[in-house]
Amino acid sequence: MTRPRRPLLGILGLSGLIVLTGCVGQPAPAPTASSAAPTPSASGTPAPSTTATPTTAPTATTTASTPAAPTTSAAAPPSSAPAQPPVTEEPQPTGLPEQTGPLTVYYVAVGDNGMSGPLIGCGDSLVATTTGPVTFTDQVRPSVEALLANKSRDVGMSGLVNALYQSNLTYVAGELTGNTITIWLTGQFMLGGVCDTPRVTSQLEYTAMAASGAAAAEVFVNGRPIDEVLSLK
Repeated sequence: MTRPRRPLLGILGLSGLIVLTGCVGQPAPAPTASSAAPTPSASGTPAPSTTATPTTAPTATTTASTPAAPTTSAAAPPSSAPAQPPVTEEPQPTGLPEQTGPLTVYYVAVGDNGMSGPLIGCGDSLVATTTGPVTFTDQVRPSVEALLANKSRDVGMSGLVNALYQSNLTYVAGELTGNTITIWLTGQFMLGGVCDTPRVTSQLEYTAMAASGAAAAEVFVNGRPIDEVLSLK
């Protein structure tokens, strides 16, 4: 049995369809937004794309030529309290000027009867003596301390006597009020007899008056008047 022959024209049409299908392939992808379609120019030649590759702008290395704008801080709200005037310290007293000179210290001329100086009890006299040059500001302290520091009964070859040589006294302070100088001492008296009472009192008082320029003197020992302390001796 013979097969029926297909017409030649049908075979050729089928072959052409297969070839056409293979050439076409998959459809081309749609253009993305990053690539713009060329715009036809007036001459009909496609115009070059206007999309240029961006270049990185140079970074400035200095900013000195461009001054920075000043920053404005918020103003503090005004205080409701009134402004206080600046505190001014009062000048402190400078005290007495420093000076150098001899000190005057009083000793006793026993039995002199006021011939060589002021007359005191038991018929004695007070005699002023001077020390070598001493630097001081308050002359009262070094004068009284020089008297108290002398632990010899006889004052050189002068014939004068120091009635305080056995006493153990320390100068504490002095104060000039008007024409009266007041000095405060601590310690104990050691006397050689009843006549030493006016002697030690006068030596202290006259030495303090000569140093301060006062006309009268008061002496306190351990917080008590000297007369009261010596009355117990």
